[in-house]
Amino acid sequence: MRQLLLATTILAALATSAQATELTVMSFNIWGGGGNAGKPVDETAAAIRAVNPDIVGVQETRLESDPCTADSCPAVGESVAAKLAAALGYYYYDQTKQNDALWANAILSRYPIGKATPNDTGVEIEIDGRKVHAFNIHLDDSPYQPYQLLNIPYGDTPFLKTADEAVAAAKATRGPGLKILFEDMAAAGPADAEFVFGDFNEPSHRDWTESAVKAGYQPMVVPFPTVMAIEDKGFVDTFRAVYPDAGVKPGMTWTPTTDPAAKDDHHDRIDFALARAKDLEVTAAGIVGEKAPEADIVVSPWPSDHRATMAKVKF
Repeated sequence: MRQLLLATTILAALATSAQATELTVMSFNIWGGGGNAGKPVDETAAAIRAVNPDIVGVQETRLESDPCTADSCPAVGESVAAKLAAALGYYYYDQTKQNDALWANAILSRYPIGKATPNDTGVEIEIDGRKVHAFNIHLDDSPYQPYQLLNIPYGDTPFLKTADEAVAAAKATRGPGLKILFEDMAAAGPADAEFVFGDFNEPSHRDWTESAVKAGYQPMVVPFPTVMAIEDKGFVDTFRAVYPDAGVKPGMTWTPTTDPAAKDDHHDRIDFALARAKDLEVTAAGIVGEKAPEADIVVSPWPSDHRATMAKVKF
């Protein structure tokens, strides 16, 4: 009888370990929880609730300063992360350190949140007995290479003409933040699954493609380096895993506040949810925003100057 019970226990444990963990994740620049546009936090909560995610990487939990310029825009006021988590019934972690990878960030989770990484870019979360690392970054927006290439003034930065110039400028602008992220990944060690959420303030090499140029979404092909560098570590761009052709499905997250034809702006996908895990499968992905066809999940009223990105994964 004892041997039978032991065998049953072992089989049950093996069956549990073989079951895939399924998660819904989201990355959302919340624009001060709507506060920069005078909107209440409950509108941001409603946008997150529409996705019903397990983990959310949130950027801009605090207000922009007044004035806020390309060269100087410190976060001010209190973080809305606690209010947002209370409204949703989630756990939260405010990423309070100040460095090149962060600007008023927080991580929200349906599951208890464990220890943070040394530079505050990520946390450990245990889900179904598996270790998950959630990293959440907000990289520098100036110089902003799409504007530089399109001769759109933004701060005291020069205009650019070539893809090589744009790549070099992007590496100089966001390389320090990326270095901090990679240091934290090394310090965190291995995990069953890892996510990188964030407002990268840089498009992807998967978006400035020949297909996107032919469709009229982008002016030229540019192999932007930041997403590429994270993918080189084995991460998958969850949105492009489902929608690989940027000419067919651009997935613009910046910005719902201006017209696509505006001469003083350029729409792009700069918000990401990247994932890495053994046997990772991305089963769904989409953009969350104010209206279709720009958004796959429509929420009205919409509280932010960014659309959000979401994905469903299993591993």
